[in-house]
Amino acid sequence: MVRSFSGEAVDPAWLSEACAEALRAPTAGNSAGVRCHVVEKPHVAAYFAHATDEAWRQRARRAPGLLRAGAIVLMTARPEDYLERYGEPDKASSGLSNLDAWPLPYWHADAAMATMALLLLVEEAGLGATIWGNFRHDEAVRQWAHLGDEQLFCAVLIGHPDGHDVPSTSLSRAVPTRADRVVRVEP
Repeated sequence: MVRSFSGEAVDPAWLSEACAEALRAPTAGNSAGVRCHVVEKPHVAAYFAHATDEAWRQRARRAPGLLRAGAIVLMTARPEDYLERYGEPDKASSGLSNLDAWPLPYWHADAAMATMALLLLVEEAGLGATIWGNFRHDEAVRQWAHLGDEQLFCAVLIGHPDGHDVPSTSLSRAVPTRADRVVRVEP
């Protein structure tokens, strides 16, 4: 994840195409309930005005670099698309036409897959990105972006890295190796 950008805009045509390609990611039952909302460079500051508060912008050591993102993609999901799809005759027997019936809401999984696809396309293009979680100010962002009935999954900040990234303190945590997290099932 890159957390310090140059401020140069990301080409809007390229970004729209990358988003369309990212949406080729799997979607449960071909529900197609994930959306990418592109926030172009002239609107990045307005996004941050809604997604953060002045206190955060003043104290966060990463704020200056993040605020220079060249574009943002709001990844959303529409649960109603999944409920409708799983109510159709070929899926009705699943019992998933009711929101409470989903043990794991696939709209979150689909949004995660599309987000990962977008991150890979950004990397392939030589750009940088970071995922901005919607832990706070979710409703303010939803209203600002006119998201309606869509759930905000995350924001993907995209831009040209400036080489001044502030490393995450999370990198110093002791974690199991990737190999240790691969478990062979032996029933």
